[in-house]
Amino acid sequence: MYKRILIATDGSPLSDKAVEHGLSLAALTGATVVALKVVPRYPRSYFEGGMPVDMNDVKRIEAQWGDSAQAMVDGVKAQGGAQGVTVKAVVAKSDLVAEAVIAAAKKHKCDLIVMASHGRKGIKRLLLGSETQHVLTHSHIPVLVLR
Repeated sequence: MYKRILIATDGSPLSDKAVEHGLSLAALTGATVVALKVVPRYPRSYFEGGMPVDMNDVKRIEAQWGDSAQAMVDGVKAQGGAQGVTVKAVVAKSDLVAEAVIAAAKKHKCDLIVMASHGRKGIKRLLLGSETQHVLTHSHIPVLVLR
């Protein structure tokens, strides 16, 4: 049924459920998995004309975020290995999370995307947006969403 499944994770408990379901589905179908964590870039300054952030601090913080993300997807890889599922651990750097998810799914020739939706409503959704909704409406690859 599925040959390659992309599982997007952010490390939240809800995202962990998506990882569990995605790995179970991969085990059932014999699919391989691409575990993806998208890491944002550190803002260079908060306001136009504001005080710039020291580049050494930016590099250190981005390295910490990258290391944490790598550990997260490596954990998914270990979880998959315990179930007999082959998992490729991938970290992408982008401020556009949904676009990075879609691009990774295309790049790795995935035929399903599994991700969680936090189900934000009202002002929170307006301010924080919905990466899952963006993936659902812009991806040509089927998306399995867990809440």
